[in-house]
Amino acid sequence: MASDSQRRFHSQTPPNAPSTATLFQSGGGSQVVQAAFARPPPSLRSTQSYYTLSESLYSSAGRTVSLQEQSISEKFSLSPDPSSWGATLAMNLEEPDDELHNPDPRRDRKNDRGGSVFTYRGLTNLGCLIFLAVGMVSLFAGYPMISYFTKHSLSNEGGFNIGGINASGQIPTMTNNYGLIDVDTPSSAHTYTSFADSSQWQLVFSDEFEVEGRTFWPGDDPYWEAVNLHYWQTNDLEWYYPDQVTTRNGSLEITLSEREMNNLSFTSGLISTWNKFCFTGGMVLASVSLPGTNNVSVWSMGNLGRVGYGASLEGMWPYSYDACDVGTAPNQTINSAPAAAVTGNPYDNTALSYLPGQRLSRCTCKGESHPGPVHSDGTYVGRSAPEIDVFESQVTTEGQVSQSAQWAPMNYAYQWSNTSQNYKIPNPDVTQLNSYLGGVYQQSTSGVTNTSYSADGGVSETHSFPMVIIDAIFTQYISWITNDVVGWTLDAGALVADSVTEISDRPIPKEPMYLITNLGISENFQTVDFTNLIFPATMRIDWIRVYQPQGSINIGCDPKDFPTAAYINEYIEAYTNPNLTTWRNDFKQPFPKNNLTTGC
Repeated sequence: MASDSQRRFHSQTPPNAPSTATLFQSGGGSQVVQAAFARPPPSLRSTQSYYTLSESLYSSAGRTVSLQEQSISEKFSLSPDPSSWGATLAMNLEEPDDELHNPDPRRDRKNDRGGSVFTYRGLTNLGCLIFLAVGMVSLFAGYPMISYFTKHSLSNEGGFNIGGINASGQIPTMTNNYGLIDVDTPSSAHTYTSFADSSQWQLVFSDEFEVEGRTFWPGDDPYWEAVNLHYWQTNDLEWYYPDQVTTRNGSLEITLSEREMNNLSFTSGLISTWNKFCFTGGMVLASVSLPGTNNVSVWSMGNLGRVGYGASLEGMWPYSYDACDVGTAPNQTINSAPAAAVTGNPYDNTALSYLPGQRLSRCTCKGESHPGPVHSDGTYVGRSAPEIDVFESQVTTEGQVSQSAQWAPMNYAYQWSNTSQNYKIPNPDVTQLNSYLGGVYQQSTSGVTNTSYSADGGVSETHSFPMVIIDAIFTQYISWITNDVVGWTLDAGALVADSVTEISDRPIPKEPMYLITNLGISENFQTVDFTNLIFPATMRIDWIRVYQPQGSINIGCDPKDFPTAAYINEYIEAYTNPNLTTWRNDFKQPFPKNNLTTGC
């Protein structure tokens, strides 16, 4: 190890070296701060250094200090002269980073004039950014949209449950055969060819009645329910009782018995799908074996009225009307006008109508109780409980069925526009227009079709009505069919406005309709031949099916465009208490105010 005398130490700064202390000069008794740039002597720039980093040209004036006696700052202090560190300060020395600091006019003239962004590197960078941007947009915006518009929508037909729809579209296999489409329905019957245009219609509901011993008391069946009441509206002679309805040998059986109940001599049955299964437009097919009694029916009604519950029907049945005029008024008159409604009854020249007026009319004042919906002009859509009958049996010299629809308000003398453009009967030898046109409670459009049934009820026939609803009024129609042959067709043009009674069009019903079937006996319908009646008489339905056009499925009792649930729940007693026969007198509820007769 070298001795201390052989070691060199950094010398202290010479007294004449520039320092911060020399910046302060005194003159004239005042102190002035002057800035000066420290610059080494020119000779140093060209003088080669022979000293290492630990040596210095400047001595410490003969003073040698031991390393152990130096402070940290003294030990690592460097001279301000870079040449004392061994650095070369020659101006012509090339260093690796000189081009970063030395401008070259020839090389840089293009960039100095602004350059160009259309370089390979620029385009590559820009393309990468565009690719990343498109990728991000596609991932977070494009992919969800592409998935939405290209995915295969699962069907939710049949996937219904309490509170709405099973949106997964998966229809469970349920015990006790409770699906909308009966598992016993043959696959060949899952579609049906339209009688009008040969298009394919889809099965949306079926019941084959193959399960033995079904009962139809309230809560027993998911779709059908029997009533326990007297059907006084048509002065029936029987009491409807749930025990008179069951399934046996693959058929639904409704039995009319000569059995006294509640002061009536006969007992029978009526079942319906009210508020359980409804359809808007479509085709109903039923294979029925008819007994020889005078009131065997398969029919349908709008869900806002419940069959047999009079309070729910007052001011609702049999209207099909969406106008605000005299047709909505009681007796179709306002201040005894028009005169045609006062004397328009063709049987005795008295009042044309005894109806109380349309309860839920287009004239209803805003804020009044009405299920909706609302037209674009702010008025309510006229609502009602219309009736369309698949068939009603009647007995003359041979078996016949009436296939009809009921209407209100009514034409003068109940005469609808039965021109050749408005109805069609393909085979007049089998079907004729019914001479009965209506009465003070309803107008009827009806065709009478000959059938082959007899009093023993041994013949099974298929009856149906396909009902198609299209917005353009003259393309709406109802057709009635017997044994796969069209009996007759009614076009919407038959019920257009009547200037005599000053009423507007009565459209083909767009209400959600439910199914009804019953076996009764009444002298209102025709004279009853008690002498030749055979008791018990049994009506049998082998199956009943409902079809709708593919792509136009509309099932459910509370559709969005014609809601019923909220209104029914608000006035549920009127729909569940058969002893309330009228809305206003028994149920003690007013008709909503309207801007035509009561004012808002």
